Amino acid sequence: MTWDVLNIVGTIAFAASGALVAMEEEFDFLGVLVLGLATAFGGGIIRNLLIGIPVSTVWEQDILLTIAVVTMCFVFILPAKWINLYWMRFGNLFDAIGLSAFAIQGAMFAQQMGHPVIAAMVAAAMTGTGGGIIRDILARRKPLVLRKDIYAVWAMGAGFAIGIGYPQKPFPLYALFASVVIIRMVSTRYKWRLPYRSL
Repeated sequence: MTWDVLNIVGTIAFAASGALVAMEEEFDFLGVLVLGLATAFGGGIIRNLLIGIPVSTVWEQDILLTIAVVTMCFVFILPAKWINLYWMRFGNLFDAIGLSAFAIQGAMFAQQMGHPVIAAMVAAAMTGTGGGIIRDILARRKPLVLRKDIYAVWAMGAGFAIGIGYPQKPFPLYALFASVVIIRMVSTRYKWRLPYRSL
């Protein structure tokens, strides 16, 4: 049940994020669908490639695909006034929710397959950020995860926790989910940065 909830939450959050970015860039409806699907499922596809799961399993997620399409259609018909008012406020929250849900889900995948801690961390990072990277590349933006923001680090932290045996029961997992969302939003609010150099 917890696995299903994380899947649904992450899919809705990233599908909405991808659709909104597509609309910001003035993509047509097909572009909205493509960008939303890439954002929602791209990270999982990359994770599957890394930990040895057939990529074709994405087509078995018909319920999630339907949820993603319904989410994108809903976002597409929202009044522009609402989008302009709320996207600027809540765009980062959508990303944080998707990041957290998919990072935990990806780490659980790797851990349950018997992979080591580092694999859980990589699976968490790729599941949580891969779709966003694809989205930003398609939208001709600098990928958020490669900027100075602390972004993938929080996904890797969730992966580390799962990899070393964090309890995979509903309440602990929801607590971990909320923690990643909160710390991601705090790092955005206070502009925490990783070290970087300019040439």
